[in-house]
Amino acid sequence: MFEKVNPSHPDKLADRIAGAIVDFAYKKEENPKVAVEVLLGHGVCFITIESSVKFRHRDIIPIVKRIANIDEVKLIYVPQDKHLANNQKDKVRCGDNGIFKGIPITGEEFALTLFAKTIYKKYPYDGKFIVDKDAQRFIICQSNVKKESFKILGLLAEVNPIGDWTGGSDVDSGATNRKLGSDMGFAVTGGGLHGKDLSKADVSVNIYAHLKAQQTGRPVEISCAIGDELVDGRPYEEIVKIARNYIKRIGGFEKFAEWGLIR
Repeated sequence: MFEKVNPSHPDKLADRIAGAIVDFAYKKEENPKVAVEVLLGHGVCFITIESSVKFRHRDIIPIVKRIANIDEVKLIYVPQDKHLANNQKDKVRCGDNGIFKGIPITGEEFALTLFAKTIYKKYPYDGKFIVDKDAQRFIICQSNVKKESFKILGLLAEVNPIGDWTGGSDVDSGATNRKLGSDMGFAVTGGGLHGKDLSKADVSVNIYAHLKAQQTGRPVEISCAIGDELVDGRPYEEIVKIARNYIKRIGGFEKFAEWGLIR
């Protein structure tokens, strides 16, 4: 059983904005500290940023306009807490407490993600898709498309069961890290993936656990505490490097936010 939402879902718009802000921070500093929360909907976008990088309103407006087509942006920026900053002062140490899981991607997750990407190429609007256990139900909810358009696919699917709909942030709200099930499948635990730098375990350890599970073909469980220098028997610096290489490979934090770990 699995749900996938596409990059134009309001929650994913929020994730993508948060990711683009983190990308901006990495252009300003080699190892920035940044945490972003985004809430958007109905023509307004609210953003809070805690960061070692100074953000100005004019830095954020083009990002929000490009991703969500919203002009009104409310921004709160504060410097990172000095105690958290000191945690990383001399060595690369774990940036947060957490319990993390990595789970091998299932056939259902892979197939539904591939289907969602295929539909999104043709219809780049708010959409969500569900397949239940053993594919007993396959549900397509795609906005701004007549349900009859999907008949040509020859699929046994329930299409827009509520009827045709508009979707998007003009009729719905979005918030960061609200669609972790879509991004992580059965690996969801506590921390959110999006809007944070690589020192945060929510990002780096989640990525590391996911990659390790795909490599070994077995579930992975990891716990860590803020300040740890070793996580899963490895220097935390190595885990951050593995996560950094993954983010670079897929094109940055905004691209990461589009489809999450299940790509």
